Amino acid sequence: MSKESEYIHKSHNVSILIYHFVCPTKYRRVIISEKVDEKVKEICCEIEKRYEINFLEIGADKDHVHFLVQSVPVESPSEIIRKIKSITAREILRWKPELKKELWGSSFWSSGYFVSSVGRNGDEGKIAKYVKNQGREYEKWHTGQIKLF
Repeated sequence: MSKESEYIHKSHNVSILIYHFVCPTKYRRVIISEKVDEKVKEICCEIEKRYEINFLEIGADKDHVHFLVQSVPVESPSEIIRKIKSITAREILRWKPELKKELWGSSFWSSGYFVSSVGRNGDEGKIAKYVKNQGREYEKWHTGQIKLF
């Protein structure tokens, strides 16, 4: 899925707004298998077609997903993540209804999330590598050991 950000030209503005979101599953349940991860990415490709949300990178670990997203100034981060979480949850539970049992009949995502803005010329590459390598043993990124948080 790796894509680079680009300047988005509108009639009255040019922007390059990038956000790093982290969404944990409800109750931090370990339900994100490789198939679920692939389904999330497939759903996000469909979201891109309908909304001004571009997924630069998506990386999943067993109980949470990282999204590196570019959007336009009229979309607030809370609106962006609300769309992502509601559409992905609905489609995943439609595709694999047995997950509801593992979630005790609850929703797919927890109500909370993490969001951070990302600078294009600063640390976008490091965060993209971090997001891309979720769920893998990956300690050295560039020239040494770097911890993001």
